[in-house]
Amino acid sequence: MKLTIPEGYQSVLNVQQTEQAIKLIKDFFQENLAAELRLRRVTAPLFVKQGTGINDDLNGIERPVSFPMKDLNEEKAEIVQSLAKWKRMALADLKIEEGFGLYTDMNAIRPDEELTNIHSLYVDQWDWERVISREQRNLDFLKSIVRKIYSALVRTEFLLSEAFPVIKAELPEEITFIHTEELAAKYPDLTPFERETTEAKKHGAIFVIGIGGEMPNGEIHDGRAPDYDDWNTETVNGFKGLNGDIILWNNVLDRAFEISSMGIRVDKAALLEQLKIRNAEDRKEMLWHKKLLNGELPLTIGGGIGQSRLCMYFLRKAHIGEIQSSIWPDAMIEQCKAAGIDLL
Repeated sequence: MKLTIPEGYQSVLNVQQTEQAIKLIKDFFQENLAAELRLRRVTAPLFVKQGTGINDDLNGIERPVSFPMKDLNEEKAEIVQSLAKWKRMALADLKIEEGFGLYTDMNAIRPDEELTNIHSLYVDQWDWERVISREQRNLDFLKSIVRKIYSALVRTEFLLSEAFPVIKAELPEEITFIHTEELAAKYPDLTPFERETTEAKKHGAIFVIGIGGEMPNGEIHDGRAPDYDDWNTETVNGFKGLNGDIILWNNVLDRAFEISSMGIRVDKAALLEQLKIRNAEDRKEMLWHKKLLNGELPLTIGGGIGQSRLCMYFLRKAHIGEIQSSIWPDAMIEQCKAAGIDLL
């Protein structure tokens, strides 16, 4: 069990105020996100059929929750781990045009998650996806979308600080972009997480580009599945990757704090190359992958933005259990109670 108790921690809002603030954040942010990116809200599944390739494999080692379906000849369904690939199929099915997209509330169960201040068995996020052109599959376009999302974050924090003056706005006006290879060159003796923490503390908000592919030093900054984000396409200065993470500096926990994973999605060429790199070419026979390889899915950009994570950051909470109701080890519950951390 990994639990951090910030010295002298005291929540700035009580439980009732916290619940009110959570609603304010979620309502305001999703409306601003939708307006910035031109997204329409859709309803999403809680589970999908096993073996179709639609579920998100995350790092490829996490076990999805599955169950047999009596009326479907005991075929198995899986609780989604995210909607990274489902959204692209939905864009095709709904015939959403270029320059527009969709977002939805994604709820997942991740039983292999290591329970910490910021990780829970229950994951809730806004999953979003937008149709793009072939010409927009570039780094400049990726950065423009990141800036739009970040502007929605800044506005949400300001609104919250007006409604609850005890919460002071901390986000910088601009987000800083940096590639994983640049981080490795600046801090060769640090781990990838330590690099993120050092850079996030320096700038307040960063977008780390190129997560998933192997760097020249042989490291992989962090895991990424081979069949949604494009982490292998060469961009500028020999760097690779059209994806990344939005990371904020968390003053309460004194660490880097990821709130979004996103990127331009694989096209046919990138999918084939990344499946080859990860020795996962057998996936080409799955339903979702066949659709992409046959040209039945649009080119897209998309990602997920953690709902509880975002509320945790804005409300200056020390534990994600102060935002969402989940299950925690008895020892963690006792330690949090003793430290004045109110788990819901």
